[in-house]
Amino acid sequence: MNLPNAITFSRLLLTGVFVAGTAFGTPAGHWVALVTFVIAAISDFVDGWLARKLGLVTPMGKLMDPLADKVLVGSAFVYLSAGGFCPVWVTVLILAREFLVTGLRQLAVEAGMVMAADRLGKWKTGLQLTFCITCLVWLVVKPIPAGNPFFDLFRYLSNPDGWLMPASMWLALALTLLSGWNYLWSSRGLLKS
Repeated sequence: MNLPNAITFSRLLLTGVFVAGTAFGTPAGHWVALVTFVIAAISDFVDGWLARKLGLVTPMGKLMDPLADKVLVGSAFVYLSAGGFCPVWVTVLILAREFLVTGLRQLAVEAGMVMAADRLGKWKTGLQLTFCITCLVWLVVKPIPAGNPFFDLFRYLSNPDGWLMPASMWLALALTLLSGWNYLWSSRGLLKS
């Protein structure tokens, strides 16, 4: 196993730590969830960058990298829907798209092909991560008393009544649906066979 693939698999482990942090529902649990989620999100960039820079792009990496993203983001959206940050139907559509693309990738593998993530899918993931991090930041800073300029700035930026959280959610949903359609369209030959 090469370094980029090891980083990808570590993202799956970080997702487990994230879920454990959210299960506590305490300020300390929210800090654990936020920190592990951010590290996992950064690892998503790092593993792809390293794979390309070092010439270590592999079929396993092309398959596992987007799958690790789906597990991370899916677990976050389920948690955030349960917490009232995201309508359940939005989470259902996002998860349905992820299952659809995973199914298409499995069909491609059985046909001897590998479907790597496209550019639209990368933007979609970026916006989903932005939404999730914004919500997690809100959970962390909300109980901290006002008066600290650093935390007040993050409280302002992550406030559910502000612009960043709803804008990132709706844009993420739009790109999720658009990229799902894009995968379906590009797989039409595979589906016909």
